Amino acid sequence: MSDFKFLTGSEDWWRQAVVYQIYPRSFADSNGDGIGDIRGIISRVDYLKTLGIDAVWLSPHYPSALADGGYDVDDYRNVDPRLGTLEDFDEMIEQLHRNGIRVIVDIVPNHSGSNHVWFQEALRSPKGSPARDRYIFRDGKGENGEIRPSELVSHFGPTAWTRITEPDGTPGQWYMHLFAPEQPDFNWDNPEVREDFLETIRFWSDRGVDGYRIDVAHALTKNLANGHLPERTGYDLSLVKHDGSDDLFDRDEVHEIYKSWRKVFNEYNPPRMAVAEAWVHPERRPPYASTEELGQSFNFDMLGAGWNPARIKSIADYNLGEAKKQGTSTTWVLSNHDVIRHATRLGLPDDTDFFRWYSPNRFNPGVDEATGLARAKAMTQLLLALPGSTYLYQGEELGLQEHLTIPAEQMQDPQFFRNPDVGFSRDGCRVPLPWARSGSSLGFGPGGAHLPQPAWYVDYSVEAQSGQKGSTLELYRELLRMRSELVCAEEMAWVRHWFNKNVLHFKRPNGWQSITNFGSKPVKLPKGRLLVSSKPLVDGKLGANTTAWLK
Repeated sequence: MSDFKFLTGSEDWWRQAVVYQIYPRSFADSNGDGIGDIRGIISRVDYLKTLGIDAVWLSPHYPSALADGGYDVDDYRNVDPRLGTLEDFDEMIEQLHRNGIRVIVDIVPNHSGSNHVWFQEALRSPKGSPARDRYIFRDGKGENGEIRPSELVSHFGPTAWTRITEPDGTPGQWYMHLFAPEQPDFNWDNPEVREDFLETIRFWSDRGVDGYRIDVAHALTKNLANGHLPERTGYDLSLVKHDGSDDLFDRDEVHEIYKSWRKVFNEYNPPRMAVAEAWVHPERRPPYASTEELGQSFNFDMLGAGWNPARIKSIADYNLGEAKKQGTSTTWVLSNHDVIRHATRLGLPDDTDFFRWYSPNRFNPGVDEATGLARAKAMTQLLLALPGSTYLYQGEELGLQEHLTIPAEQMQDPQFFRNPDVGFSRDGCRVPLPWARSGSSLGFGPGGAHLPQPAWYVDYSVEAQSGQKGSTLELYRELLRMRSELVCAEEMAWVRHWFNKNVLHFKRPNGWQSITNFGSKPVKLPKGRLLVSSKPLVDGKLGANTTAWLK
């Protein structure tokens, strides 16, 4: 098991950490089967070290049928054989720790995979059995139970209920799944479910895992009392109640679960951290991040901020204020495995509907790639200067755009197949990374890649950018190196530019300044020594779509 002695820093290292998300199947492939794996990650530890990150977050590495990219977990205490073994996992942690990089893993507690031993036992067991009580099984309506129990849609299709065939071959009960049918929801009213996840947390913590990202953290407890069943026609946040009494999401009772998890986190030295993926109303986010619960909650507000200085300032003020009230730190996120890469988003008009803008059946992107990349770099540099922790997504340090021309027959995302009227796919941000200029998978592995890589990836590869002044990769390396030296007390103050609303300028307590030009004309820099800018200056001034740090 991994030893923490060589890791320096305080117990609250995560408060201002830079965390790099690895989507294991698309990071690096060691054996040529086209799927990234644990030994592939081990082979790239030196790259991660030179990038300058504080921690990696691994998307699910568990055995899975891949009905939803690994978020359908069949065994919470093992490694998918396609990705490696527990021994490989232990070696990965050892190598990352030895290089000063901590490890966060995904926990998926709302649902399991349909091949999980518990769900298979439930299918073999009779109605009303303890095995079925671990999940949400209900009788159907109608004379023969042929009508689904409630009008509840799934994230991935028309219904969140699937009917089973009973062991004797007759049509039987229905089970709830807020996502794919291969992802049956757990019944968190069941004490056995609660205890089993505590054991899972101990299992990985004992192996040296430093923290956890909690998938769909707001959905565990549901209103199932007295035969009640939730109904929902969509999953827009506007449909969720603000007072903790919603049938499906962000119920007050969920916080008792995370308080029990915190007790387990604190059994370790240093205490394990966690960050909630909780798509909730902003005023409901702080409890998840409290010191009595997980410690952090993803702040996704910047994903929808666009290139709008007033909106960005408002989001920063709100989230920093809420974090201060809770005694925790906020998080800054621009991209992840579920959203269009921000180098592409920021090259589109501000009012773009990203769920209906693109599908292979009506392809009309109109992306201004140069502007998008410039804004992406400037936004990342701005966020890295704010108090709090920043979560990066693999490939953004290469300036990757969304891959928008994957043929429909090569798509893998269930969201694409189960929403034909929308057609939005998350595969475009999950394409295997380009490491080299040549080869069958551009250095991803000795074989091909499980999703097709576009031809333009060659110029975005690690090989093409390493050592190249002005490249996105070298900018990220410089920013992260410099940030590690500049990071200071979690305070900041805005500097007003009365005559230019297109400028955002703030100072940290040690004199570190960040200034961003959201306008189209160059602006004069304030006094101070220029440390780094996301684009070269224009006649000594800060150009459009550019951020600079000064001291």
